[in-house]
Amino acid sequence: MIDAPEPGLTEDDIIERAVNLRPVLLERQPEAERLTHYPKDTHDDFLRAGFYRMLQPRRYGGYEFGLPVFYRVVTEIARGCPSTGWALSLTAAHVLQVASVFEERAQEEIFGTDGDFRAASTVAPIGVARPDGDGHVVLDGTWPYSSGAPYSTHYVGQTLRAPDRPGAPPGPPVLFVAPRSVWTVLDDWHGVLGLRGTGSNSIHMEQARIPTYLTREASLLDLPVEGGSVGSALHGNPMYAGRAPSFFHGELAAIMIGTAHAAADEYARVIAERPLILEPGRTRASLHDYQRHLGEALGVIHMAEAALRRTAEEWMETCRRNATGGAPFTTAEDNRLALMFLNAGRMTWDVLQSTLFRTAGSRHARDGERMQRYFRDAATYWTHVGPSMTEPLTRRVGCDRLGLPSDHIPLIP
Repeated sequence: MIDAPEPGLTEDDIIERAVNLRPVLLERQPEAERLTHYPKDTHDDFLRAGFYRMLQPRRYGGYEFGLPVFYRVVTEIARGCPSTGWALSLTAAHVLQVASVFEERAQEEIFGTDGDFRAASTVAPIGVARPDGDGHVVLDGTWPYSSGAPYSTHYVGQTLRAPDRPGAPPGPPVLFVAPRSVWTVLDDWHGVLGLRGTGSNSIHMEQARIPTYLTREASLLDLPVEGGSVGSALHGNPMYAGRAPSFFHGELAAIMIGTAHAAADEYARVIAERPLILEPGRTRASLHDYQRHLGEALGVIHMAEAALRRTAEEWMETCRRNATGGAPFTTAEDNRLALMFLNAGRMTWDVLQSTLFRTAGSRHARDGERMQRYFRDAATYWTHVGPSMTEPLTRRVGCDRLGLPSDHIPLIP
């Protein structure tokens, strides 16, 4: 049993800390882009605030706050700096999958004596896991787009099981947790349009040996959680019996909603400061069109935020039913919740680019302007593998409603 750094920390406390950090993160945006990851001062702020431990089991020094709180904190951090919110979320989140499906022996080793855990991850399997005959597997390969890699203590990755015989195809997906000592971070997160400060570097392993018990024959897109999981029994919390795809879509939605809030904050600032050309005593904020643009954007952002919060509550309730025998957490439920999260993120992207960025004025599309940064970040989000699942997810949800099989529709193109 590992004690949390602040056993009395409440949900309200951690949300308040995120809100209070927004002005600091706002000023650190350019530095995060220059470094290609958020600065060490921000990392230290996050350690002190307890952000990395929000979803971590209490048994291992965490707080076990639920999804509504986690997404709220991510939204507030992204409102201060979208890149930083992205990297925080994608390192603090993967503890949920680790605590859900790995056996107690593995979790004891992963969380160690102090519970210090942060993990980058990517969904695509790379290479094969080769058994060495001594209770270990050997990993080789480069896993790209590992957001938050610079400050990660572990890597949650996917590979394939080595073929049973020469010439045979690789086996099914293998999920693994690799400690920092067996991998290196490549300095290759450059030349991207947006999300430049997310530290989405590649992870490289060369003859990396990890114990076999730090692997599971499972896929992040289809974790074995129906009817409960190893983690929900070990920790006595149904949150550790949830499917991952819908949870991941919720992360991206929280980041996009925070980014849209940031753009609305910037829009309100610039129109209040921009004098009219023919009436310099007045600003754009006094014109009905700009008032309407801002109001329209805020209406959409608040609606998306309400959808995020309610869907997060549904995700938690679905986990509870799953772990207590009420109803399994099926792929159909996962599809439905994922699409709801995805739609919340898409709504905010639409209003950010079509209303806020478009009407802010060309001077705010210049390098160094926050509005340009928010547009770049949001546009890069829209190229991510998550939003690219829109078409297969909508097909899956339609097939589920019609009673037709949907598992054959691949989520990743």
